[in-house]
Amino acid sequence: MSYCVNCGVELEASLKSCPLCNTPIINPNHLTETQDPAPYPASKGQVEVVKRKDLGLLLSVVLSTTSVTCLLLNLLVFQGSLWSFLAIGVCICLFVFAFPAVIYTKTPIYVSLLADGAAVGIYLYLITYLTSSSEWFFRLALPIVITVTVLIEIFTFLARKLPFSILSGSLYLFIEVPLLCIALELLIRHFRNDPMLITWSAIVLTVCTVIDIALITIIAKKRLRNEVRRRLHF
Repeated sequence: MSYCVNCGVELEASLKSCPLCNTPIINPNHLTETQDPAPYPASKGQVEVVKRKDLGLLLSVVLSTTSVTCLLLNLLVFQGSLWSFLAIGVCICLFVFAFPAVIYTKTPIYVSLLADGAAVGIYLYLITYLTSSSEWFFRLALPIVITVTVLIEIFTFLARKLPFSILSGSLYLFIEVPLLCIALELLIRHFRNDPMLITWSAIVLTVCTVIDIALITIIAKKRLRNEVRRRLHF
């Protein structure tokens, strides 16, 4: 038996409405058939994914337009200095940095890193047009860029060709850091015509050597290695 939801009178199974108050009788089994359609579609839509080709085209257009616009402003309006070279250099660097990730993903990583170093070198060279001399570029900036690029290439080679973990990566890093510091100090001294000695970089070398020996010991001893991994959660 069922009862009217409005007045509570007992209802027969064949009735379509309450004989007392005329309230419609709805069978719970037929609720899905009588419900109004949902205001939103049941299926979830999906936004079309942007293709790398389109993103690369957009990036190229934005950077090239920025470079050309700055150059025209420099030549036609603000003619005091070649300030547009700074904007052009930044656009070149951004394009080269984004090229392997957006435009051509199959670029070898070593070629990509070499191109990044070349882009930074070009940007620094463009700055020479705003300075009285380019000596600082050839004697200091360019050797530093080459040194950093070579060290990054070596680190990438070690990370890809040798077993790599957080411990081994840290070892490679603490080997290269003192080499970079020594190179920087010697290049700065050469640029300033100072005696070719190492002072502050020797401190960095000493600290990193201690760390390197500790890392080598941990990597070589399996129990130490596992204990460090367990305690540091990696």
